[in-house]
Amino acid sequence: MSLTILGVDPGSRITGFGVVRVENGRIEHINHGVILLNAEDAFPLRMKELGSAFREVMEKYKPHQVVIEKIFLGKNADSAFKLGHARGVVMYEAGLGGSDVFEYATRVVKKGVTGSGGASKEDVQAILKAVLNIKVINRIDASDALAMACHHAFELKKKSILERAVSL
Repeated sequence: MSLTILGVDPGSRITGFGVVRVENGRIEHINHGVILLNAEDAFPLRMKELGSAFREVMEKYKPHQVVIEKIFLGKNADSAFKLGHARGVVMYEAGLGGSDVFEYATRVVKKGVTGSGGASKEDVQAILKAVLNIKVINRIDASDALAMACHHAFELKKKSILERAVSL
């Protein structure tokens, strides 16, 4: 069975996405990129543009599952609220597209991909390049999104192995 997973690193200016396919226990890189929103536009217009652009990504890749980065509360509450709105737009569009939605905290994903929750973004990117056999990932936002998708694929694989072991 083939499963397409779309990882998303939502943002109010830049939203990263990464698409992988899981088949026979193997993870295959399909594509990755970013949705760039005009920082000069009013916030509501940016959210409308995010919805439209993300809908196109959904229609192109038709993911079975969408994995979104959980919000972390930093020092800037306004940024956290804007991130929350961007996440809401992505969740809404994922739901409209018929995908199941999953969420993971950044530290959990870093630990799952690299073995360390405190890994640098560059370390995560290096592991992803090796695991997915990619030469270049141009944007950190895209590699963060690919990490979401890969971590979810790893979790599904572990769950499948555990279910088989329990049924023995």
